[in-house]
Amino acid sequence: MSTWANLGLQDSSSPLMEQLIFFHDHALLILVMITVLVGYLMFMLFFNKYVNRYLLHGQTIEIIWTILPAIILLFIAFPSLRLLYLLDEINEPSITLKAIGHQWYWSYEYSDFANIEFDSYMIPTNELSIDSFRLLDVDNRVVLPMNSQIRILVTAADVIHSWTIPALGVKVDGTPGRLNQTNFLINRPGLFYGQCSEICGANHSFMPIVIESIPVNYFIKWISNNMNS
Repeated sequence: MSTWANLGLQDSSSPLMEQLIFFHDHALLILVMITVLVGYLMFMLFFNKYVNRYLLHGQTIEIIWTILPAIILLFIAFPSLRLLYLLDEINEPSITLKAIGHQWYWSYEYSDFANIEFDSYMIPTNELSIDSFRLLDVDNRVVLPMNSQIRILVTAADVIHSWTIPALGVKVDGTPGRLNQTNFLINRPGLFYGQCSEICGANHSFMPIVIESIPVNYFIKWISNNMNS
């Protein structure tokens, strides 16, 4: 069962990712229906013995197979456009996080608080603990509150990077000299892993991202401790 689960999408941890999964299933259902219909028609054409020597054209069937695909595309296009607008909308954020991509690590700044910034490096294999994930765990995790609107600003210091967390449905390119933004809401506590998904050089696969989602009251304590230290 775990093998099949690895072939699919990660469990959603944000409302946007839930919508992305719903749209994926919706489009996949339409594709399966089209494939079954076309396969059935091809099978019937190959194995029936009906022949009509005088059939030159069929105006009605040509109208049907022109209009029907257009209608099917509308059933895919409207949910897709709705989702695009949802992904692009920036709500009133409770907290702003800035992520800066470097070759090859991430640095973070909590823009709403003074002097809270740090670099996040991948933990080398020889330093991993027994419960850590190889090539995924970092020395400094991003700590964020759950059930809060979070705005992330992404840029890069050298080449193009991409800040990506699949479970949250977030993927933002970090481009030198440009500031990109998006927002998300984490609806459960936990650890969420991601990686740079833009080929940025020799060590592209060694700059993972780890988000630790915690309740708001614990986040306030974490912020207070970091501001005092």
